[in-house]
Amino acid sequence: MDDSVITELYWQRDERAIKESKSKYGVYCSTIADNILHSAEDSEECVNETWLKAWNAIPPERPLRLSAFLGRITRNLAIDKYRRERSGRYGGGQTAMCLDELGECIGDGSAIEDRLALRELLNTFLCGLPDKNRDIFLMRYWYLMPTAEIAKRNALTNGAVKMVLQRVRKKLKKYLEKEGVYL
Repeated sequence: MDDSVITELYWQRDERAIKESKSKYGVYCSTIADNILHSAEDSEECVNETWLKAWNAIPPERPLRLSAFLGRITRNLAIDKYRRERSGRYGGGQTAMCLDELGECIGDGSAIEDRLALRELLNTFLCGLPDKNRDIFLMRYWYLMPTAEIAKRNALTNGAVKMVLQRVRKKLKKYLEKEGVYL
């Protein structure tokens, strides 16, 4: 089913919207959650909560890309769950590594205005990257994929992926400083 039809089902408050979202994007959302949580039960819980959040958000919101909208909800829920339940008890993992790596470049500004401005700067920066570098960056820092998996998907060595990520982070830091964002 087409995304615009699914979105319209949400607007009509038709419960088929959830069924169709789950059918079309269930695996996609599960992959995002599992990359973060590494637990089938926790991932399933996040994905189920994604459908509820989408139901409550549409309307009034009308997402332009349903996949990105649902993926963002899942990712945020999974990161929140990870931080709540694991960060202190299990002492790290892929998610903590990714957040630490990226934190060196973008920090964690708390004011909403700062976060909105930073989001716009990140979007502009990412649009200026070569496709492969942008894809690698997003796989690592949006989907929180391990570098070995990124290497496999891109027919690169693990070291090459790490080098691309390091160079992109350096460029990002320089770009942000040039734009007046000092972290």
